[in-house]
Amino acid sequence: MNDAGNATAPEGPWLVVGLGNPGPSYAANRHNVGFMVVDLLAERLGGSFRAHRSRAMVLEGRFGPPGSGGPRVVLAKPMSFMNVSGGPTGALCSFYRVPPSRLVVIHDELDIGYGVLRLKRGGGDNGHNGLKSITSALGKDYFRVRFGVGRPPGRMDVAAYVLRDFGTVERKDLDYHVDRAADATEALVTEGLERAQSRFNG
Repeated sequence: MNDAGNATAPEGPWLVVGLGNPGPSYAANRHNVGFMVVDLLAERLGGSFRAHRSRAMVLEGRFGPPGSGGPRVVLAKPMSFMNVSGGPTGALCSFYRVPPSRLVVIHDELDIGYGVLRLKRGGGDNGHNGLKSITSALGKDYFRVRFGVGRPPGRMDVAAYVLRDFGTVERKDLDYHVDRAADATEALVTEGLERAQSRFNG
C-alpha cells in the first residue's frame, strides 16, 4: 500500500477540494487558486460542476485515461466563504463516505514562493482560515497540495494581499503553475504521496 492508501481500492472515491471564495469578484484572487486548479481538473475530466446539497459544486469522475479504471474522484468547490470551508467539506465527506485519508485539499500558501508546490499529509493550518475550518471539522490527517503565493510586499496586510488578483508578472505563467498543481494532485491520488512529492515538491 502506498502513502496515499490503495488508489484502486473499492471502498469509495477520493474527495479533492479546491479552496476559494464564491463569486466573480474573487475569481482571480490569490486566495482562489484552489478553485483554479480544481476547475482545470474538471476540464480534464470533460464534465461540468453541479450544485450539491452540501453547499458545494461537485463533479464526479475518474483520474487517468478514459476506460483505464483509474481511481474515482469527486472534485469539489465549497460555496461557503473560505473561513467556513469545513462545513461543506465535512458534509461531502459524510455524504460520499470519504475518510480524511482520502481527502485532498488544494490551497494557497503564503510561506513558500510563488508557483512552488509542496505536497504533504497532516500538519498545522499555518494561519490559513480555510484549513483551520476543515481541521476543526475533520481533524488534520488529510492531504494538502500547497500552492505558493509568497508573502505580501512591505507592510501590506496579509488578508488584503490574498484577496487581490495575481499581479501582472505572476499572471504570465500562472496557467503553467496551475497546470503543474493539477498534475501533482492527480499524481498524489494515483501514485501515492512519496512519488508525487519526489516529482513536484519544489
